[in-house]
Amino acid sequence: MNENVAKLKSWLAMRNLDHALREELEVLLSEFEVAGGTGKAAEEIDDRFYRELAFGTAGMRGVMGAGTNRMNVLTVRRASQGFADALWERDGGRAGASAVKIAIAYDNRRNSDLFAFEAACVFVANGIETHLFGRLSSTPLLSYAVRRLGCAAGVVVTASHNPKQYNGYKIYDSSGCQCLTEDAERVAGKIAATDIKTGIKTAADRYAGTLSERVKAAARAEDLLHVIDESMEETYVGAVMELSLNPGAAADLSVVYSPLNGTGNIPVRSMFAKAGVGSAETVEEQAWPDPEFSTCPEPNPEKEEALRPGLELCRAKQAAGEPPDILIATDPDCDRVGAAVLSNGAYVQLTGNQIGVLLLDYIITERRKRGDMPELPVMVTTIVSTPLASAIAAENGVEARKVLTGFKYIGETINNLEAADGENRFLLGFEESCGYLSGVHVRDKDAVNAALLICEMAGLYKRRGKTLADRLGELDERYGYFMEELVEFAKPGQKGMAEIRSIMDRARQVEIRSAFSSELSSHNDYERMWTPKADVVEFVFAAGSRAILRPSGTEPKLKIYLSSRGNTREAAEEALRRLKEEVLAAVGVQGSAD
Repeated sequence: MNENVAKLKSWLAMRNLDHALREELEVLLSEFEVAGGTGKAAEEIDDRFYRELAFGTAGMRGVMGAGTNRMNVLTVRRASQGFADALWERDGGRAGASAVKIAIAYDNRRNSDLFAFEAACVFVANGIETHLFGRLSSTPLLSYAVRRLGCAAGVVVTASHNPKQYNGYKIYDSSGCQCLTEDAERVAGKIAATDIKTGIKTAADRYAGTLSERVKAAARAEDLLHVIDESMEETYVGAVMELSLNPGAAADLSVVYSPLNGTGNIPVRSMFAKAGVGSAETVEEQAWPDPEFSTCPEPNPEKEEALRPGLELCRAKQAAGEPPDILIATDPDCDRVGAAVLSNGAYVQLTGNQIGVLLLDYIITERRKRGDMPELPVMVTTIVSTPLASAIAAENGVEARKVLTGFKYIGETINNLEAADGENRFLLGFEESCGYLSGVHVRDKDAVNAALLICEMAGLYKRRGKTLADRLGELDERYGYFMEELVEFAKPGQKGMAEIRSIMDRARQVEIRSAFSSELSSHNDYERMWTPKADVVEFVFAAGSRAILRPSGTEPKLKIYLSSRGNTREAAEEALRRLKEEVLAAVGVQGSAD
């Protein structure tokens, strides 16, 4: 018998297997048998069972469904048991460890509320005081709650900006930062040691009825289970408002906003009201929770397609003589933010890098005016983000620190700064993938925080007869022209993973250096040169161009980050075009880019 078919049958043999998972596997097994053990059903079984869903430094994320390589009730229970075991092993011997606490949040995705409840039931059964949000809540709100409640850890059930078939399980430490490598590896080890059939403690089976009825019954019956009400979100929005640099600056601003059917609707609109934004209209078809993401199959504010309904509303209002100044969109778990601005009669989408440098420039300028610039200010960005940020920082006496991709490393830097100096030297952290943070109220990227500052910036420049696009042009004139492009290749399944490994191996070979027409100043392998190790390869060219290759940590994709610099926009664009052509040819990427 095929090994993966045997695994499927072992799942069907479990007496307490969730009804929906059992039905899904029975249909798949029937299709497999009808096809004589070949075809799509065989491939599907292999993909579902060829491995256990990977638990990495950001937790786990995958397609929902039955199988060891899927997000489902059993894999969530197993992950929660492993996390509980790791928490008790770490904290069990400490004074007061009987009060080990955890907070759990979830977004609008299909099964997010179920997975959050299942996680809570495992933690409760393991003697951990559990604080479960009573309604869908954002990722930065989870980070805030962990800190405010004094929790040892946190979990948020979300797949962020992935397509609708995905869900995920992100884990946090006591600072509200995503667990770093050492802690994540310890948790992963505990999960691997947990037998999915016999090794899980859970209180979930004690309760029946709809999910809402089960949550209410568990909250009444379990002394260790507490439901977090909306007052936590209100306090969090208040903390965000304390980061305002120009109260009232957005009074004349006209905004169109989309939460992309996710968790941002309530906190972002609350922020608009507190900030006194002149007018703010929400994109109706993307306003309320929709696990199908009917208008944005990939709910990522980096992508123009996700912003399409918002752009259409902006253009309709423009045709009616009331053009909005800016479109703002937040992703489903409200930790990323994208924007498009009205410039010369057209709406122009800003990249994550452009928003990042605008925020950095704005924060430096305004904090100097206010007289509250730290003596030794620090900004933090990632190795794949624009070099323009470092140039702006250097000219303004700001230390620029670069970390690996993953906002947890920015959160770790904030923690280290506080521990070393006892004061807040932190100005801004940002990732090119539209993630930003300007405060220390949380330890993850915060779209409500970023949206507040974007509105203030846009409002301030509007009063001066400028747009954010105009300010970008001024930065180009001052620092030189930097051009960036992200090229992504989707490589799903076991075959796709093997193809990505092959491409990364090719990129590491010394021989590849001869494939480029420009002088190569360095060829860096982050598996050898960085701690912690990272599956990243970087090419740096003497003329100022750069290419970085890395597999995505959250999707089955290969990402190639390209960057060029020129004295003119045309020169930078030509350098970027040539770089892209040579890099793709050198690594031999097959298939069309996303």
